[in-house]
Amino acid sequence: MSNCVFCMIVDGAIPANKIYEDDQVLAFDDIAPQAPTHILVIPKAHYADLSDDVPREVLCNLFSVVAKVAAQSGIAKSGYRVIINNGSDANQTVGHLHVHVMGGRRMSHGMVCFDD
Repeated sequence: MSNCVFCMIVDGAIPANKIYEDDQVLAFDDIAPQAPTHILVIPKAHYADLSDDVPREVLCNLFSVVAKVAAQSGIAKSGYRVIINNGSDANQTVGHLHVHVMGGRRMSHGMVCFDD
């Protein structure tokens, strides 16, 4: 999709700090991190959200990559949060399916807040 920022990252038109890449999935640092480690994991093909007939193989790979990048970034042992904002009521700000992988500090019970 030509006007999708994540599709432009996949195509290389917009730079990103890539953490992981395979033929179906790309993971990169969030440009506005909400945690010390905040990685986005996206399918390379454009799917607006989880209700967009995402093939099972792509979803399985997407979540497999979540675990890989958590381990690679050093947050897997202490714990991390995985979030998908799906649709406008969930405040999905980019219309391309993406998974937030966040950690690096103890989190509070709120979805993205930290205990101080």
